Amino acid sequence: MTVDGTTVDGTTAGGTTAGGRPADATGRTVTPARAAQELELGREEFRLAVRMGLIRTVPVQAPAPAPEPGAPARDRGSGRVRAREWRPVERAELDRLKAAPDFPDGLRARVRTVGAGEAAGLLSITHDRFTRLARTGHLSPVRFYLNRYRAVIWLYVAAEVTAFGEDHPALLTGRLPAEVRARAAVEDLRARNWRTRHLGLLLRGTDDPWARAAAIASLLDPVQLAEVVDDPYERNHLDRLRPPPPPGFPVSGASREIADRLVRADDPDEILWHRVSLSLALDEARAACQAPHPGDGARPTTERPRGGAERPRGGAERSPGGAGRPPGRAVARTRRPGLLARIRRSLPGSTAGSGWGERRDWG
Repeated sequence: MTVDGTTVDGTTAGGTTAGGRPADATGRTVTPARAAQELELGREEFRLAVRMGLIRTVPVQAPAPAPEPGAPARDRGSGRVRAREWRPVERAELDRLKAAPDFPDGLRARVRTVGAGEAAGLLSITHDRFTRLARTGHLSPVRFYLNRYRAVIWLYVAAEVTAFGEDHPALLTGRLPAEVRARAAVEDLRARNWRTRHLGLLLRGTDDPWARAAAIASLLDPVQLAEVVDDPYERNHLDRLRPPPPPGFPVSGASREIADRLVRADDPDEILWHRVSLSLALDEARAACQAPHPGDGARPTTERPRGGAERPRGGAERSPGGAGRPPGRAVARTRRPGLLARIRRSLPGSTAGSGWGERRDWG
């Protein structure tokens, strides 16, 4: 699992990082490639296990993490926080997992994914019946990919499919309820349910308030994002913290455009939910650490000094307008518009932009 002599987490086969820094010589942590090997998991199985919270990794800041092979140029060397599946794993975590009585089969079973056809087989129902149940939100996909014909293939956790059959035997036999048949004919909740699940995994993977806001922002169209975040420097900060694409994301071309549409909210209610969630997340992030503006110097990081609130580190204090001021001078900050004010500006008919009631084609 190396690319040009470098492992997927940026550590070379010789025991140093891609930037020449020595790897952890204490033996307390191992690379993701080594962890997957010891846990007898394939590459995709390991990544999914980390995202599902089955394997705990060590948070690290990666100035220039090694990109996934084939990653687009815009994702290379971005300086973003390293994704969880690329972080080292503590030796104690590996020992915990390997001590399970059902290791390794139990761990592999929990991350096994199946397509609609195989999932239907697990439930002993037809492919069409399973598709209707998935379209109406009875099962939530955990991954997707595009095949050679650019058709979206949804994948489900096999254990969850089996559990659904045990909990809802009435939906597996006889005629489907009329409500389910009617809804399946006009709606498809698979993409929305995947986005909800994907966002939950992203939020669970970080405690940094700006990174959490960036995770929510990644599900909104740029126009919607600009209406919620009117400060261009904050939008730039959120873009730098934007989580990497999910595993298996197409690199370019028409497949990339299709996948981009799948990861963005497209239902008015869903868009409204994420807009409000982003506004609340931004209030929390601003209280912890202001986004960098011109004159701030180095990019600030969240710091909790003893006996005080969090504040930016690595730059001068800012005036409300963003200009730098000498340290030590008190600056009265103008309170930002609250959540309700931002919502009112975005309501239909306002001058701030279109509202949430319109359905858009996210290109």
